[in-house]
Amino acid sequence: MSLAQLHYTSAADGDGTGEDGPTAARFTMVDASIPASVLTEAEPLLTYEAPHDTPERLTDTALRALPEALHFSLLSDGSRLLARTVAVRSARSSAVRFHTHAVHLPTGTRLPEGTLPLTACRSARWAAVTPDRPLPDPLAALPAATGHEAREREALNDFAVSRGPWLAGVLRGLRRLHGPDAPERIVLVERQSADVARWIALAGLTLPDGLAERLTFTTYTRRPRDAAQRVVGVLPEDAGELADPALSVHVCSGPRPEGPVGDAWAETAARVWRGRAPELFREAAALPGEPFAAGPLAVTALCAGIPLGTEERAAAAGWAAERPYALDGKRTRQLVEALTAPGVDDRSGPEFDAAGRLFAALDGRSPAATTAPLAAMLVTEAVRGGNGSLELPGRTAFSGPEGAAVAEVLAPEILAELGGAGVGLDVARTVQLLRVARLLGVDCSGLLPSVVDRLAPALLTGGEAGAPGWAPALLELMDEQFDVRTALLGALDRIAPDSPAGVELLLSRVPLPFTGTQALPHLRMCAGAPEAEAGCGDDRVAALQRILRAGGVSPFAEPLVLRTAVGLVWDDEAPTAAEARLLLEAATSDAHRAAGTWSHLVAAALSAPGDDGEAPELAHDLLRGFPQETGGRVRAALQLLRFAREVRSGAAEPEWAERVRALRAEAEPVEPGVLGQACDAVAARLLAPERPDAELYAVVHSGDEDLIAAYERTARGDAVRARLAADPSYAADCFTVWTAHPHAGPAWSAAATGLLEEVLRPVVRRLPADRVAAVEEAVGRSGSIGRAEAFRDWNRRERRTLGSLGRRIAGRVRRA
Repeated sequence: MSLAQLHYTSAADGDGTGEDGPTAARFTMVDASIPASVLTEAEPLLTYEAPHDTPERLTDTALRALPEALHFSLLSDGSRLLARTVAVRSARSSAVRFHTHAVHLPTGTRLPEGTLPLTACRSARWAAVTPDRPLPDPLAALPAATGHEAREREALNDFAVSRGPWLAGVLRGLRRLHGPDAPERIVLVERQSADVARWIALAGLTLPDGLAERLTFTTYTRRPRDAAQRVVGVLPEDAGELADPALSVHVCSGPRPEGPVGDAWAETAARVWRGRAPELFREAAALPGEPFAAGPLAVTALCAGIPLGTEERAAAAGWAAERPYALDGKRTRQLVEALTAPGVDDRSGPEFDAAGRLFAALDGRSPAATTAPLAAMLVTEAVRGGNGSLELPGRTAFSGPEGAAVAEVLAPEILAELGGAGVGLDVARTVQLLRVARLLGVDCSGLLPSVVDRLAPALLTGGEAGAPGWAPALLELMDEQFDVRTALLGALDRIAPDSPAGVELLLSRVPLPFTGTQALPHLRMCAGAPEAEAGCGDDRVAALQRILRAGGVSPFAEPLVLRTAVGLVWDDEAPTAAEARLLLEAATSDAHRAAGTWSHLVAAALSAPGDDGEAPELAHDLLRGFPQETGGRVRAALQLLRFAREVRSGAAEPEWAERVRALRAEAEPVEPGVLGQACDAVAARLLAPERPDAELYAVVHSGDEDLIAAYERTARGDAVRARLAADPSYAADCFTVWTAHPHAGPAWSAAATGLLEEVLRPVVRRLPADRVAAVEEAVGRSGSIGRAEAFRDWNRRERRTLGSLGRRIAGRVRRA
């Protein structure tokens, strides 16, 4: 194959502006098949700038030391240019100039025999001057194999080892060039352009097939930001101010980088080069996997004895777990031996997880002698490393002498930890220890009761959405060990009455297997609660009855099921007073006492609003049903509610005001609804037509703000206003009461004044004249002529204080 050539130079004679002046670069020989558009695009790619501060004239040695630029560039039409640019001396002036010799590869053309571009640059036919006549292109006869190839490979290995600190970073950049987050170009900062060429050669051996042939590069440029190639080499003096996200800059002549690069493929490839084994790249390419997949290369490296880091070992184990058929028996043994080597101490959780998946893939496929080291490593990590999510081997893996040896070492450690005070608090850890104990045949039956008693409450902690991370391992444990399942379900059933909501949440997140012969009424109630509540809507008492039926045990036989059911339906919320009365009817006070749910009933009574008519009735039932449990402040508050019931029914003993004040003092801090019930009941009776005058007098003169406020609040209600408008005698009576006690105290005076002016006056003003006269007549009948005159005077005059009005009425009454 013959390729079109061109020569571009600034060293041609006859075009200078002076013996020492610069000479314009131009094409001095161009194959006729090369389009003009290619020449226009190629010209800036082929230009050469000598390093900064290069003297105009140099010795031959200094001239040869100037950077050599090897280019491989992609043009806009899809064709490529392969070129070599060197510094030369002008024939006329001896000044430093340059000459570029290039070949043009049309679109779709490959180099002969798949030769890499940089390899082609070794051809001896690259010219440093424009020839007199066209010569065969430099690639027409590439160098034949010589005895120097081994020496060249060793030299490249030496270079890779010398660049060890930068290897992973550069290789990561090369991988990123072919990914979605690719930078525009990689910048390699070296003191010699030849070292950049070595980097390109190294990349050619490392990159997957096909990518190395398309990698564009230049080994030297003064302007890396403007370079058209993907990999560019620059000298240190041209590397300043290159902080740009579009550039991946690697200063290989500066301080060594620290830390890993976070790329398993790049880290593995760097270790392969440091191990002087680049032939492994070709071997790894024969294994299945995507380009730049870390697994095949990591497997190949480990089988060749090259040590890798934990991330790379995890990649190898993960890849082999997905493709256990891809490796023969020998390489599988080599991989397992490398993964389980005793000297490795930096294994991570992901590596152990991958090793667990590898064991699962090889178990039954490979001989036990091959998989035994993996099984031993996994259970040892489970016991000593605390990896609670580790996928454990099957029990058959420890049936041979290898398993007995592992059990002998780990059994004392397992029993010591299971017997410690902290066991059970970490669910994943406890579950893992119990599973490992079974795998190794360690008898821990004597420790089981205490272990599950501490494990069961720990299962209820953590209310995040979805199944907890330890759920699969727990279910496997319960499936594997019947005795553990029985003991653990029993422990959960015992704690359910005290944590019903927590157990319900646990069962919604983890499908525990309790469908066997165990009764487990509390667990069954917790499991059935969501369906029961959904089917009953807002009827919570009906939901409680359905939940009790789900448990299969009567609260009369097992009162604690009542506590579980109440906790599931109401949780921390108190029932309403009406619901509490139904709960009390549904089960005896003895059942509620034994279950401890009587406190929910008390809370329902005390938290009821002041207008809840069921609360006093509930309080009466509670005082009768739980005389020993209700004492102190609670008992006084319930008695206030019962007092309200007695006042409303007419059964209350005399001295209401004193009774309210005494009970209120005992019930402090009394709930607003409780006090409101008692005070409102008294107020309602004192504003009734058949009121007890002695009780009214006692309240008026008590100065009690709560009672007087309740009286005023009730008097301002619609019922009193309607009665005032309809019954002249009732209106006259209220006028008499509200004006009869001018010296009862400031609380009563303020209330009475407000009622006269804001309640009674608006009602009277809306009455027709005959109805007003009837009220006036009724006032006279209930008091005296002077009080009737006072009413007429009050009805004619504007607002005045109760004190002055009361004194005026009192004076008229005395005169009468």
